[in-house]
Amino acid sequence: MSDTHTGVPSVLAFDLPRPVPVDDLDACPVGDLFRRLGDKWSMLVLILLGSRPHRYNELHRAIAGISQRMLTRTVRALEADGLVRREVLPTVPPSVEYSLTPLGQTLLEPLSALADWAVRHGAEISEARSQRAKSA
Repeated sequence: MSDTHTGVPSVLAFDLPRPVPVDDLDACPVGDLFRRLGDKWSMLVLILLGSRPHRYNELHRAIAGISQRMLTRTVRALEADGLVRREVLPTVPPSVEYSLTPLGQTLLEPLSALADWAVRHGAEISEARSQRAKSA
């Protein structure tokens, strides 16, 4: 952040073009990350792997309601993003262990800040939704 934007949240430090071009929106790394983390399972997988590596079946048992197919899709997408590492262990039969990459580790702090904000303001958001529903 430059000296001229001291104290300004980084998301507000630059003026967006009006209207925002769809191509720019689609190419935005911030939107791309939020789309990845905004799915039902990715954030939970990252949090579980943030505590320690997990074998596939261990991960599957740790997440109630996720199908094997969806867990496989989720960890593959996170692996393709460079956030998760997949290691085939030399066991009989072979087993797979997932862990966060160094890049994935760097995501834990901002993810924690976002989670802390959500917990801190959850009641306010629920109240606003309730008020909106009453007025609709």
